[in-house]
Amino acid sequence: MKNKTTKILLIYTGGTIGMVKEYKSGILKAFDFKKVVNNIPELGQLDCAIDSVSFKKPIDSSNMNPTHWVSIATIIENYYADYDGFVVLHGSDTMSYTSSALSYMLENLAKPVIFTGSQLPIGDLRTDAKENLITSIQIAALKENNQPVVQEVCLYFENELFRANRTTKINAEHFEAFASLNYPVLAESGVHLKVYKENLLKSKKAKPLIVHKELDDRVAILKLFPGFNRDLLQSILNIPNLKALVLETYGAGNAPTDEWLLNDLRNALNKGLHIVNVTQCSGGSVIMGRYETSKELERMSIINGRDITTEAAITKLMYLLGSEVSGKSFATIFETSIRGEMT
Repeated sequence: MKNKTTKILLIYTGGTIGMVKEYKSGILKAFDFKKVVNNIPELGQLDCAIDSVSFKKPIDSSNMNPTHWVSIATIIENYYADYDGFVVLHGSDTMSYTSSALSYMLENLAKPVIFTGSQLPIGDLRTDAKENLITSIQIAALKENNQPVVQEVCLYFENELFRANRTTKINAEHFEAFASLNYPVLAESGVHLKVYKENLLKSKKAKPLIVHKELDDRVAILKLFPGFNRDLLQSILNIPNLKALVLETYGAGNAPTDEWLLNDLRNALNKGLHIVNVTQCSGGSVIMGRYETSKELERMSIINGRDITTEAAITKLMYLLGSEVSGKSFATIFETSIRGEMT
């Protein structure tokens, strides 16, 4: 019996990848993804059927917000039974945030959801868009024993496939725009496409997809810096209805030992604010208690973000708050890897 054709759905949200340049005027215009195969004939060489759906009004990724994340998740939910994989085309600026959020929102995901974009428009002479798009579709269509090889939310950019919730955008100009400094790549595209199966999320017993659409955005990020003062801290902690804070600390989770800082954080915790300690460093992990400057944070039971990225931390908070996780178990659940977002 012949295997049925693998079907891939492209979801275009906006971003540079979806633009083409009018050569006479030099103006960038949105690309009609219904004609994607005609405009990129190389896609015809892939052994899969490709359909597309677009946001009614494509947006710059700087305007992306949780409402749009829900829209993407809903499209995947509506078409989940009809397609073998999904490729989400998205602006690169906030791609790590969106893809991290989707990793939490799509529980029991058993198919690939690959985010990609580009630094140059699809019609540009030196564009990276074509390779990113073609290889993302190829990865989304990979099967072994009639099962998808990739069964998680990923981000593909410039020859490398990453776990989405491990990524950070590190460069606004180079084609190598993203890095995953605390987790190895899932696949590399060179002369051959090499998949590192040992790095992929291991598929569990098949369960129905659950799509979580309740996200709570009453969260904030506070980055420490030398000269950081109490007025700034209190202006953040006194935000009405604030529920959670990502505290970006130095090195392995260190912070100043000023009494006012520790007292204000302690008081905020006592009032029910969830505070997560995340390192400012691009790579490495929070290890509270290693230095005296993090001992007090450990004693007051601030949540240990370990090696999670800021993008994955803020979106995980939105997801857990939206899921109405109880205060007693909140820290334990946050410190537990639920989608491979922390080691």
